[in-house]
Amino acid sequence: MKAYNQTPIINALMRLSNCFFLLFFLLIGCQDEQNLTFAPLSIQGEQCADCPKIAINLPKAIEETRIARSVNTALREEVIALLHFDEALEVSDIGTAIESFKSGFSELQEKYEDESTPWEARIDAEITYEDAALLTISLDAYIFTGGAHGYTSKRFLNFDKIKGEELENWRLFKDSLAFRDLAERHFRMKENIPSDKPINYTGFMFEQDSFYLPENIGFTEKGMKLLYNQYEVSSFADGTIELILPYEEVQKFLKPKIGS
Repeated sequence: MKAYNQTPIINALMRLSNCFFLLFFLLIGCQDEQNLTFAPLSIQGEQCADCPKIAINLPKAIEETRIARSVNTALREEVIALLHFDEALEVSDIGTAIESFKSGFSELQEKYEDESTPWEARIDAEITYEDAALLTISLDAYIFTGGAHGYTSKRFLNFDKIKGEELENWRLFKDSLAFRDLAERHFRMKENIPSDKPINYTGFMFEQDSFYLPENIGFTEKGMKLLYNQYEVSSFADGTIELILPYEEVQKFLKPKIGS
């Protein structure tokens, strides 16, 4: 019987095996690259008895990409908007915004010498959702500038990672009216508002007694979150009003495909 040389077959199988493992590791690498890389950015204000108390903690995207620049710019602008109190001071970065906040407190002390309670600003941001195409960052802020109490707010920032840009709420939906109707049904169930009664029946303060979506809509691992800040549809004492909608119910109304 003629003997066959199996070496070429073995070599071919080894090459095929090597190609398989190379493809496997490339796929794993691509999955890892879908997520941005962030480093913590912590900024503290000057520590003294009469200084405003300032603490800022943000995730900073470290890649040199369009989406990384978009994320960092959006976070910087949000912090500036929260701290900018001196209209005479041109503000283009966080350091100058802090100086503006301090200047606002100093001016108040000059006008009212008995005003001794330092102002306070706490700003914290964290990633609440990320997939290959979508990124959501929530930014929590507490600002105290005198009076009986400070003001707490939350802001959602949504980003299209493919296009490298921030998404406004209207760009999230294929059918915003149908989504609003779904959200209202869930809102009524959560807050025990009968379907045949006005939306303000239990004490809410929706304008014109008609349900509308909040300014802040974001994505989380548990579902799509709708968040009404203090005074938006209720009193200060009620705090923030949150509603989480499951993705299996909202996906058909959304432009982004969740989990892509």
